[in-house]
Formats: sequence, structure tokens, C-alpha cells
Amino acid sequence: MRRLGPILALCLALPGPVRAGVTDVPAGDGALARAIETAGAGDTLRLGTGRHAGGHEIDTPLTIACAEGARVDGGGNGSVFVVTAEKVEISGCTITGSGSDHEGIDSGVRLLKGADGARVTDNRILGNLYGVDIHGARDALVARNVIEGRQDHRMNDRGNGVYVWNSPGAAVVGNDIRWGRDGIFVNTSHSNTFRNNRFRDLRFAVHYMYANRSEVSGNLSVGNHLGYAVMYSKRVKVLDNVSIDDEQHGVMLNYANRSRVEGNLVRNGHEKCLFIYNAHMNEITGNRFERCPIGVHFTAGSERNEISGNAFIGNRTQVKYVGTKWLDWSEDGRGNYWSDFAAYDLDGDGVADTPYRPNDSMDHILWSQPAAKLLLGSPAVQLVRWAQSAFPALLPGGVVDTAPLMQPVKIPVPDWERRHDG
Repeated sequence: MRRLGPILALCLALPGPVRAGVTDVPAGDGALARAIETAGAGDTLRLGTGRHAGGHEIDTPLTIACAEGARVDGGGNGSVFVVTAEKVEISGCTITGSGSDHEGIDSGVRLLKGADGARVTDNRILGNLYGVDIHGARDALVARNVIEGRQDHRMNDRGNGVYVWNSPGAAVVGNDIRWGRDGIFVNTSHSNTFRNNRFRDLRFAVHYMYANRSEVSGNLSVGNHLGYAVMYSKRVKVLDNVSIDDEQHGVMLNYANRSRVEGNLVRNGHEKCLFIYNAHMNEITGNRFERCPIGVHFTAGSERNEISGNAFIGNRTQVKYVGTKWLDWSEDGRGNYWSDFAAYDLDGDGVADTPYRPNDSMDHILWSQPAAKLLLGSPAVQLVRWAQSAFPALLPGGVVDTAPLMQPVKIPVPDWERRHDG
């Protein structure tokens, strides 16, 4: 019993676990730099209202939380924040004033290798060359931010809203991204999730390059050059997205294989609702392609794709396909809905009683020889088209839907404000 006194004294003298601290950081040059330099692991820095100088590397796990009106300004040089420590959180800040160097990927926030589990949430990231660069960090989250890019360069010379490179597990969720080059550009990565974001006034809303086993779902693309571009990638899920008034394509599959495109709405595209180029073994089901000059352009030897359960409504040309093979766009007795098909269903099973063929040999001639449009009104052309409609065996090959649907799939346009105010 006598020995308990010294032992207890020794235990009290030993250092215990360090508690995370909270530091209030006033606005003004130098204060934030000093706070980051002296912060311990797990500390929280609360930035006060006003301007804070940016250009900081965060190499300690900590949280930066901004009061209303707090602004971190990089002053036009480099990146505003560069994160190299794990589990760093940056929340509630206005982040602006990056440099303009593409080689250095000057950004509002850069998450580099080692910044695993970083969280960039509820910020206003404005006027930077790149918004958030996830560059080697694993399992990063970029959520509920307003990201507005630069407008003082040509679109192709701007940076991306969110750039993902070699960052497995990254999630970009619920952001409002505008201007800049691409909303999200992912290159050489995998297992990423891009969900419930809004994209406006961009080149591509979402741009995949060599990015496998990922998901882009529930996003809204409005007035961009192109909506959702999946290129050189496989096993990508493109689910429940909306493309409205995008100029070139709503959805593009280019060298994309074994992917699933389901439940998407493309409306009022200026060129093509869906473009399939050298893409194989994809499942394209339950989508609605509406009021585009071309509903789907299918080319470059794309093979073994399942295209069923879709609705093609009011497109000037429903299908553009030039080929000598017959392709049946139905699966297990279920094809697609075609608004220009005067179909009938005597047995009432919801499937038309005759096949639908969107193109004839004159279409093929017109696409390959545009000058032939001058002959469209000639009796010879009308006779050829009549003969092919009366005797389908004369057709040289192409798309046929042997089980056209009588009713189209309905996909509503999401209410962005209501979805993100809850």
C-alpha cells in the first residue's frame, strides 16, 4: 500500500492525450498562416469575417471553418489551399484568387497525395482557374459547394470546376458548378461517384477519360456544349441524369464498354440526344430522348449493345445508322417507343404488332452523299421509298425494332432548388 503514492504521482506526471483545440483567427494578413503553422492535429481554426490571405499548405489534420463573410484570397498566385494531410476539412468559406498556371493546376483547393478523407463542403469557390483539384487523394468528398470558374479566357483555356486524377473513392455531390471548362473532369481514376450536381455554361458537364467502375447519377446539365461524355472507360453507371438545351450531345459513349445508361432524360439538344461511337456491350435502357435533330447517332462498329425500353420523341431523325447489318433494338420481347410510328396493338399487350424501321436506303445515301438532297422530291426517290416500305426485304440492313412499345417512359425534370434546400 505504501508504494501506491509514488506510482500515482508518476502517473499524474506522464503526458496524457492531447485535446483538440479551437482557435479564433481574425481577418488580416499573416494571422491564418501563423494559425496553420502552430495548429495541432485535430484542431479547428475558426476564421472571422473579412479577408484572410491565402496560399497555404495544410500538412496537419485540422478543420478550417469560416464565419459568415470570411474570405480567403490567394492574391492571384498559386493555389489558395494545398492539402497534404489526411482528414482535413474546409467548410463554409469563400475561396478566391488563385493564380492562372495550368501546369501548376492553380486551384481554390488542391487535395494532393496524402490528403485522404479530405472534406471540402459548403464553400463558395469563386473565380479560380480550377475550383477543386483532387490529385492523388483517396476517398475525398467535395459536397454542396458553389463553384464558379473564370470567364476571362476562352472556354478551352479555363480550368475545370472539379478535376479528379488518380483518386479512388472520390465523391463529388450536390455542387452547383458554372463557367470554367468542364464541370467535372476525371482522368485515370476509378471508383468515383458524381451525384446530384448542377452544371451550367460549360464545355462538358461531366467528362470521363480512362475512368472505370464509377457512377454519374442524378445530375442536371443545362445549356452546356455537351452533357455527359464517357470516353475510354468501362463499367460506368450513367443513371437518372438530365440534359436540357446542351448544344452537341446529351450523352456520348466514345470507346466506352460494359457500361449502363439508364433513366436519363435528354431534351432540346441542338445536335444529338445520344451519340454512340465505337462503344460495345453497353446497356441503354429506360431513357427518354426528346426533341433533338438526331435522337441517336450509332456508328463506328459499335456492337452487342442492348437498347430497349427507351422513348424517342419528336426527334427530326430518330436514328442515324449507316451499316449493312441488321440490328434488333429489342430485348426479351420489349423494344422502344417511337413517336413517329403509327403503331397498333390488337392484343393489348403494350407492344406494337409490327416492327419499326427508322431508316431506309435513301437515308444512307443522303448521309454519305449530302448533295443527293437535291433529288429528294423526284419521283424516282419516292418510288424507291415506296418499294422499300412495301417490301422490307429490299432494305440493305440497319436498325429494326421488332417489339416497339406503345407508351413512352416518363422522366420528370428535377426541381434543383427544392432538392437542395431540404
